[in-house]
Amino acid sequence: MGAILVLGGYGAVGRHAAAALVRDSPGRSVIVAGRDPSAARPVPGTTAMRVDASDAAGLAGALEGVEAVLMCAELDNAAVARACLERGVHYLDVSASHPVLAGIEELDELAVRRGATAVLSVGLVPGVTNLLVRHCVERSGTGQARVGVLLGSGEQHGPSAIRWTLDGLGRLEGSWAMRFPAPFGERVVHRFPFSDQYTLPRTLGIGQVATGLALDSRLTTALLAAARGPAVGRLLRRPRVREALVAALGRIHLGGDGFAVTVRSGQVRAGFSGRLQSRATGLTAALLLRRLPGMPPGVRHVEQLVEPADFLTELAAHGFELDLGAQARPSA
Repeated sequence: MGAILVLGGYGAVGRHAAAALVRDSPGRSVIVAGRDPSAARPVPGTTAMRVDASDAAGLAGALEGVEAVLMCAELDNAAVARACLERGVHYLDVSASHPVLAGIEELDELAVRRGATAVLSVGLVPGVTNLLVRHCVERSGTGQARVGVLLGSGEQHGPSAIRWTLDGLGRLEGSWAMRFPAPFGERVVHRFPFSDQYTLPRTLGIGQVATGLALDSRLTTALLAAARGPAVGRLLRRPRVREALVAALGRIHLGGDGFAVTVRSGQVRAGFSGRLQSRATGLTAALLLRRLPGMPPGVRHVEQLVEPADFLTELAAHGFELDLGAQARPSA
């Protein structure tokens, strides 16, 4: 078996994925790569490598002897995916940005020709949410779904993740109430540009999917809602204001590290919850990497490659809560 290269592997998601691969794939080489490995905490059992994904020559050298790449950063992802697929190297991407994933989808013909698989929507959202939507719409027959995502605002996030969240505020209109498992209860979610709502109507052949975001801290969620206003939006587009806020949010953590996602389609509801969204994403990636040998070549999203109940049950065994049978309350 060839090595697995984790790009952006020193972030929270990459570290969890790499640790799971070392634990569950003994004897397989796991390479954790980033621009400055010396500044990062090492991942036991892995090999550290300096790789600048924007350097084509350096990336080509890093791909020697590699069977699969897990991309845990947003840095010209389509170019990285192309470099992998041209060499017949499998590629997985944890990005939640629709434009990023759409650019990789254009490489489907190349992937098929080279016999490589690219897996998109790898993580909690998109990823687990995609599988829950498929599970629900197949049972409801309505062809529509609403997704609620509640994230722990106390979990440590890097500057890139915070910038991505700020950039998404106010881009989509709409809010609605959804019921989450205890201790969260019913919460208002605000529509947010996660990629699942753009890809699922096409991959599943269904109607509208809308995804909304809330944070476990009600105060932080209220601030998120306020930031959707045009005046605040203009302020956040000022570079100095934006970077000052990124720095502040990186230091201040209101709330905990719990998360929950709920999907409702007609009267069918399903959910997935636990602690540490970055761990859930990392473990999702690790499970998919282990299943790569049975996947067809081409560029696909996770809901096109695995059966939801089977995969989510395996994922939940790592300390998460899975509910695939609940019925939505008419007033929810």
